[in-house]
Amino acid sequence: MTKAKTAVGERLPYLLSKMKAPRVLERLEATATRAREEQWPYEQFLETLLEAEVFARDASGARQRIRHAAFPARKTFEDFDFTAQPGAEKPLILHLAQLAWITEHANVCFFGPPGTGKTHLAIALSIKACQAGHRVAFATAQQWVDRLEQAQHRNALDDELRRTERYALIVIDEIGYLPLERQAANLLFSLVSRRYERGSVIVTSNRGFEAWGEILGDAMVAAALIDRLIHHAHMVALKGKSYRLRDRGTGVTPAVQAPGLRPSA
Repeated sequence: MTKAKTAVGERLPYLLSKMKAPRVLERLEATATRAREEQWPYEQFLETLLEAEVFARDASGARQRIRHAAFPARKTFEDFDFTAQPGAEKPLILHLAQLAWITEHANVCFFGPPGTGKTHLAIALSIKACQAGHRVAFATAQQWVDRLEQAQHRNALDDELRRTERYALIVIDEIGYLPLERQAANLLFSLVSRRYERGSVIVTSNRGFEAWGEILGDAMVAAALIDRLIHHAHMVALKGKSYRLRDRGTGVTPAVQAPGLRPSA
């Protein structure tokens, strides 16, 4: 007996599974039918199938990067109330969302009273970075210090700092909410210094730069840290009432001073 001839396309499911291309397999039949009906060129048929696979992989990678970044909550620009926060100039924020500053190894600094949206905007920018393929690490200033202190106790501080270079962007949230001891301030300086012109940093703070000497317990360390942050930086000063206090029906606005320093280009 003559062996039955293999039907055209019969081995495609096997080949696509070996290539780990499940979206191509899912869309193969419908796309092939449409291609025949509309008489697509071979190249259009292949491009349509591969686009589906690439888009799905990009989305999956973004989800993994967002999860790995360890954000305390998921915040986006879509759920930020720009009308309630005049300090957050929407054109500037949307310009920052284009992320050119990350490829330039520049920084972004958000200042303002508690509850005015600093962390929200920092996370929203960071999520955009994750979706664009950048690796991001988020932590409060105290959490970064704790992480670096633990590495120092293991005699592995330099290794830990080197690991942070894998991230295109790190976020140092809540500088100024708690004062730091001098050794902790030195560790924070080491982190920022290591990234100078190598990677980007977002910082949020409820205190202007003029108060950082007090916060860090050392005016010299504070000056050196600020110098590296603002050399290539965009600074946003937020104002107004706290979202949280406004939701409770109170008009109290915590005091905060503006940074007092102009950003460098």
